[in-house]
Amino acid sequence: MKKSCCALFFFLSIFISSAQKGTYTIISIADSLKENANAVVRLNQIDIVIASQRSMNVKTQRVVTVLNEKGLGDVDAYEHYDKTTVIKNIEAIVYDAFGNEIKKIKRKDFRDQSAVSGSTLFSDSRVVYLDYTPISYPFTIVYNNEIETSNTAFIPQWYPLRAYNLGVEKSVLNVTFPNNLGFKKKEFQFSNFNIKKTVDTGTNLSYVATNILAQKQEDYSPSYVDLFPKVMMGLESFHLEGVDGTATTWEAFGKWYGEKILTGTTVLPEETVAKIKALVGDEKDPIKKAKIIYDYMQKKSRYVNIAVGIGGWKPMFAADVDRLGYGDCKALSNYTKALLQAVDVPSYNTILYGDRYKSNIQSDFVSMQGNHMILAIPNGKSYTWLECTSQDDPFGYQGTFTDDRDVLVVKPEGGEIVRTQIYNDKANAQNDKGIYTIDENGNFSGSILITSEGSQYSKKFGIEHLQPTEKETHYKEYWDNINNLKLGKITFTNDKENVRFTENIQISAVNYGAISANKMIFVLDAFNQYTGSVKRIRNRKNPFQIQRGYLDTDEIEINLPAGFSVEFLPSNFELKGKFGEYKTEIIKKENNKLTYKRSMLLNNGKYSSKEYDEYRLFMEQVSKNDNAKIILTKN
Repeated sequence: MKKSCCALFFFLSIFISSAQKGTYTIISIADSLKENANAVVRLNQIDIVIASQRSMNVKTQRVVTVLNEKGLGDVDAYEHYDKTTVIKNIEAIVYDAFGNEIKKIKRKDFRDQSAVSGSTLFSDSRVVYLDYTPISYPFTIVYNNEIETSNTAFIPQWYPLRAYNLGVEKSVLNVTFPNNLGFKKKEFQFSNFNIKKTVDTGTNLSYVATNILAQKQEDYSPSYVDLFPKVMMGLESFHLEGVDGTATTWEAFGKWYGEKILTGTTVLPEETVAKIKALVGDEKDPIKKAKIIYDYMQKKSRYVNIAVGIGGWKPMFAADVDRLGYGDCKALSNYTKALLQAVDVPSYNTILYGDRYKSNIQSDFVSMQGNHMILAIPNGKSYTWLECTSQDDPFGYQGTFTDDRDVLVVKPEGGEIVRTQIYNDKANAQNDKGIYTIDENGNFSGSILITSEGSQYSKKFGIEHLQPTEKETHYKEYWDNINNLKLGKITFTNDKENVRFTENIQISAVNYGAISANKMIFVLDAFNQYTGSVKRIRNRKNPFQIQRGYLDTDEIEINLPAGFSVEFLPSNFELKGKFGEYKTEIIKKENNKLTYKRSMLLNNGKYSSKEYDEYRLFMEQVSKNDNAKIILTKN
């Protein structure tokens, strides 16, 4: 008994001693915060001091306990700097599970590298980041940094929770600002989270968020940006790229940006102007001129990625892009604008959030926003949009990176919020026309013509640039319902004028039809079968979203094997609901032939969590019917 008590006392003494050395023991984290979590933020405190229109200091202390390898990305120990932003301090301390210090990491131990590879013009744009390989899990990192910048156009947004599977003990935001700069804020998605606004005066703002449980990522959920709490902040009087600016209205902001930031950046060498004029020749139509210019730009230049937060929003000079042949989104858009100016075609720099997930410029919050730039060419009452970072996109095609979202068009008279092109569900079309034959041994041979338009074009046109092994992998994944698939001749037609991509493919497979005794059985829908499934999620919390709908139509001729007759043929089927429409039709013809027709329309939309099961059942019926089998009997 004495020995047991002594051992227990000794263990408690060691544990208490360890706890006193380091506050961040794993045992001190509430079990509720560890549930569904890969990491737990013990503290994330951001202190922003805006001293003047031209001076902002940001201190960050971030304490993260990483529970497993998947949580490494939640450490977020990095910082960008350039000629306008100075890192005054950056350091980290690593602790083990008991709160014992393992390692101190000073500035010199962080990786410091260029934020842009292969670019000499952005040699002062750099990123410092922590490259730490843990010995074991869990461990805790206490990360501190401090930066000073003259750019006050971008005040960091506050995300108390910025990822799925992340628990948060405490997150704090403190902002101090002068009362004469027009400080403003906008709060998003605060309900259902424990967030308190502790200070809100003419010169100070503070929030505290505590005990935010880790959120499980559920299939088809909207982005965390649209679900989790955040605060946007801005100044009506700010500083950017060495110039004081104003953001009272979008019109005023756009006018300032055009006059103070963009002016002087579109000057081209005389020889380039002469070349462009000769290239366009006698063409008078502005859009036709723009097509010629766009093609020239795509062939001449290449895109280099410059990380968000680097390079500001002042594009590099068009003359430099012309000389070097590369640039980021701002540089290439501005270069294209300069080329168009040379032949009297007006165009406007357009700021937006570029991503496959649609995100809008917040139209009711005038401030510097966005992470991408494209070009808008006035075309009647609308605009033709140019993605200038792509060497392959058709003229005027937006694809899924910039479609259907609010953007800021910077016109000479001021800024204007505009919606980019919306590809409606039926326009996101894939049309299949094909034929296949099943021989008496169940072997399959056929060909298919697949034509894709709208947003489906963006998923397809890159296939022609794949290596042969990559193409084979792609089609074996696409037709994972066909075992023993063998590809034959493949040809592509990329009709950029009509934004239409066509695949003409010959395929074969042995033993597609399963033979047992005197019967053969196989799935009729060989070419466009939905083989996926919508995961069952009990007690779903999040709403779900179908970002883009589509319309697939298929018409397939089927040659049945000689010497067999149809014993069972699947019935025609039709399904209609809020999520779309699905229909199949099977037509018997002479000479052992069938025609199989299928159409599938999926509607885009945002739906409540309660509707998720209904959607799952809808897709389950589609899958079940796509897998319908025909049974043949040998004569």
